[in-house]
Amino acid sequence: MLRIALHWQILAGMVAGCLVGLVLNVAASDRSVTVTSNLPDGILEAEVTDSSSRTVIRYRDDQQTETTVIVTPASPSKDGIRTFAELAKKDPQASQIYNRHGKSLAKQVGQWCQKIGGLFLRMLQMVSIPLIVTSLLSGILSLSGRQGIGRMFGRTLVYYLATSLLAIVTGLLLVNLIRPGLQTIGPESASTAETLHNTSLVDVIFGQIEALIPSNPIAALTQPNFLSIIAFTIIFGVFAVRVGGTTVTRIRDITNASFEVMMAITTAVIRLAPVGVFFLITAVLSTQGSSIFQSLGWYVVTVSAALAIHACITLPLILKFVGKRQPLEYAKAMSPALLTAFSSASSNGTLPVTLTSVEQRAGISNKTGSFVLPLGATINMDGTALYEAVAVLFIAQLHLGYNLPLSQQIVVAITALLASIGAAGIPHAGLVMMVIILQAVGLPLEMQGIILAVDRVLDMARTSVNVWSDSCGCAVVEAFDSSPESSS
Repeated sequence: MLRIALHWQILAGMVAGCLVGLVLNVAASDRSVTVTSNLPDGILEAEVTDSSSRTVIRYRDDQQTETTVIVTPASPSKDGIRTFAELAKKDPQASQIYNRHGKSLAKQVGQWCQKIGGLFLRMLQMVSIPLIVTSLLSGILSLSGRQGIGRMFGRTLVYYLATSLLAIVTGLLLVNLIRPGLQTIGPESASTAETLHNTSLVDVIFGQIEALIPSNPIAALTQPNFLSIIAFTIIFGVFAVRVGGTTVTRIRDITNASFEVMMAITTAVIRLAPVGVFFLITAVLSTQGSSIFQSLGWYVVTVSAALAIHACITLPLILKFVGKRQPLEYAKAMSPALLTAFSSASSNGTLPVTLTSVEQRAGISNKTGSFVLPLGATINMDGTALYEAVAVLFIAQLHLGYNLPLSQQIVVAITALLASIGAAGIPHAGLVMMVIILQAVGLPLEMQGIILAVDRVLDMARTSVNVWSDSCGCAVVEAFDSSPESSS
């Protein structure tokens, strides 16, 4: 029996969802209804025009005064009301008219598709916490029993955190410069963010520091508070390694077994992505129309440009001046691993090829390669961190109609950094981690369905960046270990 690769299945689901959504949007969304009965008290007549981009409600009262209310669900406008919750507060009569008479077939189908697609998103939420805990613990506990590990671990961790942070900053700069989610929105709506968020930067940073120290780790699991979960997991793993002996052996065995089970569950959930993509894309296009493709194209350009800058400028500079290697020669030596990472979209799956390339082609010692690369496949996800930061800001721009203020972007950066540490090195695992960041800034999880359409291509690119960063890390750590200061 012919088995189609998962990314082709996702592509098929995306195409099918696009077709169904566009047909609904064109054929069933535009609807003008004149209502003369069952109206609120004092209203003689109402006309409801319901489309994918906005709803216009015109009505005359018993004084023959005409009132017009414009609602734009996708983005705010100067004279409109963005949501029907706002409509109900400002004009309850118009809200009653819409709720009784104005819902088009396209929006009704879109709502049901969003509910069904939401089940897929709930499955991603279901696996996110146990996957983070087991993946992170498994990577840290694998360090147990190695000699002289402390100094190398410290240098490796500093490198990984620094490059991931640089990747996130690059992504944030590009997404603020290009503003992919605002390309179809007028500039007047993009400048209102600061007036809507008054939280000070100091409060935001201190709040994130507080989240890193959970007062109740068990409660953090149930809330869930992902920053607390990740921080406590790292602390637990590090001190388990310090305790050592049979204690760490038992914990490691249980963790590895749990991680294997969670990887199997996560893989099964990800196999449902084609179905989830179909319903989520149908919901988006049936309610918002084809204009979403323009923003999605700008999103792909933004992510690709940010990944290219990090992979072709930032990492080569670190490799040359810190790792003391020629970037082009080193990239040529690592080409088998980079190509394998691009085609498989899996850091873990590429690990054997990366180890072979680093040791046999790039001349890195086995001591360094066998330590740095497995740890990197677990906690170093430069491309994933960059991608998630850009994706969340893109979703925010698209959903809110304005750019997130600096305080919220710092929350995104910190959360993306910590979430990338817990990301599993399998295809589409970034989707699981993105749930964390969306929740951190209060964005709807269903908006994730928009970017699922192009996730596979970007997943291949960001995985290559992940592996390239791990490879550069080997050269950097090797350079420090072979330096006179290190050997003295």
